[in-house]
Amino acid sequence: MVIKVLAEKKVTQLPAGPWYWPIENFPTLAAAQAAESPTSLSVQVADKAWLFTLGAKGQPTRGGTKVAEVGPITTFTAPEFLLRVNGANGPPEAKSPVHSHPGSEAFCVLTGQLSLKTADGVSRVDAGQFMTGRAPDTPMQIANSGSSDVSALVLFVVDATRPFSSPAKFE
Repeated sequence: MVIKVLAEKKVTQLPAGPWYWPIENFPTLAAAQAAESPTSLSVQVADKAWLFTLGAKGQPTRGGTKVAEVGPITTFTAPEFLLRVNGANGPPEAKSPVHSHPGSEAFCVLTGQLSLKTADGVSRVDAGQFMTGRAPDTPMQIANSGSSDVSALVLFVVDATRPFSSPAKFE
């Protein structure tokens, strides 16, 4: 599994929870960037401009076309937060090492099928679908569980004072 950082920013304050990731598409990356709030990230992926804004459920759009609203995302406290969008891509059977993050994540699958394995079992999500991750510090492994290449956007809110990812083991 190839993981690439697409956008990130640090913030010291987040809105009151529960948190959701409204996802919007814009005609251009410049338009998505112009609509950013302090808790937004924008990226250009798969010939689309995307805007992800962490906040409360039911936020009005920031001017784009609403794709989804993913959540609730597990809330937690931290002195500083890192918001990040990663791209995850891989051929059939590709997988990440078992790891954990000091925060929450959500998945937006663009093509293929992505699976998330934890000690509690395996969850799968297909292209065009969305999934929230698990609580902070949960050991996990993502994999391509389909028969074609997988491409996904992974949305994170983590404790910025801790390492972004740590090796882990399933108990």
